[in-house]
Amino acid sequence: MDNFKLFSYWLNQVLEQEIPKGIKAFNFNLYEGEEDTYDIQLIGSDEFDEDDSDWACTEYFTSGENICYIKRTDEIAHWEQGLSYITKLVERYLQEGKEADTLKNVSAIAIGFVDGDLDILHRT
Repeated sequence: MDNFKLFSYWLNQVLEQEIPKGIKAFNFNLYEGEEDTYDIQLIGSDEFDEDDSDWACTEYFTSGENICYIKRTDEIAHWEQGLSYITKLVERYLQEGKEADTLKNVSAIAIGFVDGDLDILHRT
């Protein structure tokens, strides 16, 4: 299964759950996994402040232990490459994903490693 199909399948499952009302922004939390993977978790926050990325620490909704694992390859060995690659997966999902409208129905969508900066991918 290619990574976009894997990512889409995971994200569809997450977004088909009942998403609480009041979410202002979604963030794709990225982690460098222990099994040579990039681990992706989705959180929804009831706060959003473009000038203060701490909004992403308020987990009003989370995929929790339901994580998407993207295997590291030579092309995405470094975290910068992984971030760029997963950003492209999210952007593609926002264009053609089954539940893309659920994501776009908030003020902003961001992505970033949990110990780093956030990149805003979408604003309404």
